[in-house]
Amino acid sequence: MIVLVKLLLAHLIGDFLLQPTAWVVNKEKKKHKSIYLYYHILLHGVLAFAIVFEKDFLWYALLLAIFHGIIDYIKLQFQTKKTKRFWFLLDQFLHVITLFAITFFYTKIPLDLNFFGNNFWIILTGIVLLTKPTSIIIRNIISIWTPEKKTKDNSLENAGNYIGILERLFIFCFILTNHFEAIGFLLAAKSIFRFGDLKAAKDRKLTEYVLIGTLLSFGIALLIGLLVQLAIF
Repeated sequence: MIVLVKLLLAHLIGDFLLQPTAWVVNKEKKKHKSIYLYYHILLHGVLAFAIVFEKDFLWYALLLAIFHGIIDYIKLQFQTKKTKRFWFLLDQFLHVITLFAITFFYTKIPLDLNFFGNNFWIILTGIVLLTKPTSIIIRNIISIWTPEKKTKDNSLENAGNYIGILERLFIFCFILTNHFEAIGFLLAAKSIFRFGDLKAAKDRKLTEYVLIGTLLSFGIALLIGLLVQLAIF
C-alpha cells in the first residue's frame, strides 16, 4: 500500500507542482515535437524511483515513465479546446490506473476482493441514487410549482443541479461517519448564501420553490443515508 501512496505522491509532484504552465502550453502547441514532453516523462520516472527508492523498482519506474508518456501523447493528439476538460479527466484516470497496475505487479500483493463485499454495494447504490436519479425525482415532484422565468439570470449552467448533488453526497457522508452536527452547518451555510439571492429577487413563489426543493433534497439525502447506515451496521 505504501508503494502506491509514494507513486501517487510522485505523480502529484510531477504532474502539478513541477510542471510549469510554459511546459503545458508548449506541449499543446508542438505535441510530440515538444522537448518538454520528454522532460516531463523523464521527470516522472526519476521521481517515482527516487521516492520509492528501492533498487528493484528501477525497471518499474522506467515502465511507469513509458506508460505516462504514451497516455500524455494520446491526450495531446486528440484533445481540442472543446474536449480539453474531458481529456484532462481521462488522462488523470489512466495515470492512476497505471499506478495501481505498477504497484500490483511490483509488490505482487493479491487483490483483496473482500473490499467489494455487501457493504460496498449498498454504499455505492446509495451514492448513485443521490446523484442524477434524485435530481430527476425532485424536479418531477416540484414541476407543478416551477415559477416562470421573467428575466434571464446570470447563474452557471446546471449549477443548481450540481450543488444539489454535492450537498446530498455531503449529507450522506456525514451520516455514515456519525457527524450529524455537520448537516445543520451545511443547511445554515446554504441558507445564508441563498438568502441574498432570494431577497434580491423579491419573488415569494421563487422563494417557496427553492425552499421546497432544498428541503426535499435534504430530506431524501437524510432518508437514504439512514437506510444505508441501518443496512451496513
